[in-house]
Amino acid sequence: MGKPTGFLEYERKTIAERDPKQRLKDWKETHAHRDDEKVTIQGARCMDCGVPYCHTGIMISGMASGCPINNLIPEFNDLVYKGLWKEAYFRLDKTNNFPEFTGRVCPAPCEGSCVLGSIEPPVTIKNIECSIIDRAFEEGWVKPKTPSARTGKKVAVVGSGPAGLTCAEQLNKAGHQVTVFERADRIGGLLMYGIPNMKLDKEEVVQRRVNLMTEAGIEFKTNTAVGTDYPAELLQKEFDATVLCCGATQARDLPIEGRDLKGVHFAMEFLSANTKNLLDTKFSGQQPPIFAKDKDVVIIGGGDTGTDCVGTSMRHGCKSVKQLEIMPQPPKERAANNPWPEWPKTLKIDYGQEEAIAVFGGDPREYLVTAKRFIGDDQGNLTGVEIVNIEWLNKDGRFLPVDVEGSKRVVPAQLVLLAMGFLGPEQNLVEQLGLKKDPRSNVAAEYGRFSTSIDGVFAAGDIRRGQSLVVWAINEGRAAARECDRFLMGDTQLP
Repeated sequence: MGKPTGFLEYERKTIAERDPKQRLKDWKETHAHRDDEKVTIQGARCMDCGVPYCHTGIMISGMASGCPINNLIPEFNDLVYKGLWKEAYFRLDKTNNFPEFTGRVCPAPCEGSCVLGSIEPPVTIKNIECSIIDRAFEEGWVKPKTPSARTGKKVAVVGSGPAGLTCAEQLNKAGHQVTVFERADRIGGLLMYGIPNMKLDKEEVVQRRVNLMTEAGIEFKTNTAVGTDYPAELLQKEFDATVLCCGATQARDLPIEGRDLKGVHFAMEFLSANTKNLLDTKFSGQQPPIFAKDKDVVIIGGGDTGTDCVGTSMRHGCKSVKQLEIMPQPPKERAANNPWPEWPKTLKIDYGQEEAIAVFGGDPREYLVTAKRFIGDDQGNLTGVEIVNIEWLNKDGRFLPVDVEGSKRVVPAQLVLLAMGFLGPEQNLVEQLGLKKDPRSNVAAEYGRFSTSIDGVFAAGDIRRGQSLVVWAINEGRAAARECDRFLMGDTQLP
């Protein structure tokens, strides 16, 4: 422990964010350049707590408590404080294939279970992690992970999101020849097209990692939808094993009156098209197919995807933005029924809301509200949304939303974005392969084994567990690779 009293001497200070009004002028990442001196001091706040919860990765009350990939957090905190950045990178690399992704987009359950966080603001673990990997790239410490020998076994990985990329890298390290199939025109899955550029830079961060994996010998096939462009039955004929990492991309719909009006879209239609437009036009400002400029935007859903829609709409130059949330507003401090080390269900102001507040003067979120119908003109264009306040009432042991009498009203809207989460994986490939499913329509594959109902076919990530975090996808990609390697070789040395 480099600074036993550090947590008593230093306050929590995160890496600064760029000014909201300034960053709205571009699509660059929202955070300012890292400050190594500040990060070093923050590393000193790690308190040698004896029984650290930050790297446990257990589930409490249905939520992650601690890091799901068991990052060696107290160790790399201490190494950063001592100025041993390269050693800190090697510690981080032991457990996390892509810390440049998690250091930017993970909600940091590690910080939610930080022991210091039970009495004071927690250690800035996420900032420290991101700073370690960014410095590692700048110093040239990150190299392609090319195996010393090949096994002669061929593995197909279907899907190039975080689970697929992690699984592919691990299997390649084990010496197998890995081919990754991706239906989009670029590799990365939700990392490329589901998360906006201002949260995760595509060319400087995502593509940089894909290039390293290509150098290490992994083959990527884009514009190839398995089950459509590539017959599903060929997987078992041409490969010794297959790992399905296709995600849970079936969006939750809102089938109310007016759903077919022009101007009502799923959030991922909006976000994916925007990122593709930016990458194709090299950020020239060319208008994407779904454009929020000068429109009243209503976003239905209060999670991260909804926030991304707020931030993207703000950069388009929307006239106004509302974000509707059917749940109550979270408290500012932990509630009595949400004790440490559970994930803190508290009110947070994310980048999108911060930008809306800076421009429009108020938080765009409205709580305990739901949409009743979409309203349009004679040409089928969306003009407004009828909304109503709700309250949650206990009916026969179940809490159900009930309309508040007299609260119906219409808000103007020329663009509605549905950001209500995902129901599970798309079923085309699952049905073609004849895989068993669980009651939620996910591919049935036991956690820890990851084997499906077909011998030699494994499943990992959201296709198996349902909509989840990037860090859980990395967890499952690593674990599924280990079990796939065991299947191929009879034993495994993968961690």
